[in-house]
Amino acid sequence: MANPCPLIQRERINDSAAIEYLFYEGQGSTILFLHGTGFSPWLWHPIARRLNDEFRIIAPFFCDHRDAEPEEGGVKWKLLAEDLVAFCHRLNLSNLYIVAHSMGATVATITASLDGALARKMILMEPIYLPEAVYSTKISVDQHPLASKSIKRRNAWQDRQEAREYLLARALYNSWDTEMLDLFLHYGMVENESGGISLACSPRREAAVFMGGLHFNPWPLLRGIQCPVLVLEGELSENRPLIDLRKAASLIPQGKYRRFAGIGHTIPMEIPEEITALIREFCHS
Repeated sequence: MANPCPLIQRERINDSAAIEYLFYEGQGSTILFLHGTGFSPWLWHPIARRLNDEFRIIAPFFCDHRDAEPEEGGVKWKLLAEDLVAFCHRLNLSNLYIVAHSMGATVATITASLDGALARKMILMEPIYLPEAVYSTKISVDQHPLASKSIKRRNAWQDRQEAREYLLARALYNSWDTEMLDLFLHYGMVENESGGISLACSPRREAAVFMGGLHFNPWPLLRGIQCPVLVLEGELSENRPLIDLRKAASLIPQGKYRRFAGIGHTIPMEIPEEITALIREFCHS
């Protein structure tokens, strides 16, 4: 891994929860990176280290600090946003550049509505804004468009080489930047009791996070976001038929929309150098 390497720190936000995060010390303004469901803050590392020359960077891990079962409603995203507000207050963070992907982008949206002083500008990549009717409908894990897939993910391999071959055969991963895939294999996998490896964020935990997104409709919040927001969408994302991100961006007073041709849902993992340049330009604009 190239330097600079982050510090791994942990901040207790209340008596029952603490959030681990990557911290890149720096002298400039702070960028807060938020990852998507089932992923890791380490997947921001190739981008963060390039930006660390002029920004201080914080990337929390939002997978395991709350326990919940997918069949019981999962981890509510408004609760995650409240946790993020508490986390930022504990670290005396405000006026942040927030860069977020997938679930993290939706949590960022809710967070900005809870505390308007936290976000200076936001880049939201493939936020999960489900059709509004979904939020008023009670559905099971099997009926959820994302949780139903995640809970069935394979979760055991003999070693990382076998896992690499498996991932490269899957559409979600086969267009990833090589370093990004290496980071996921290193930090997104853990040794299991059988002597092989499994996902650090288990399929059940990932499904629980997806199910938690059903409890709070983010659409009514969009018109109230006052900071500049850039919404990014991948042309090949499997979420496009389900989520209208162009409409979402149009509802944000200072919202802009950009679609990346030939790119899927995992935008930062596929084109990290381009995203690095875009973040730098957006922060300085």
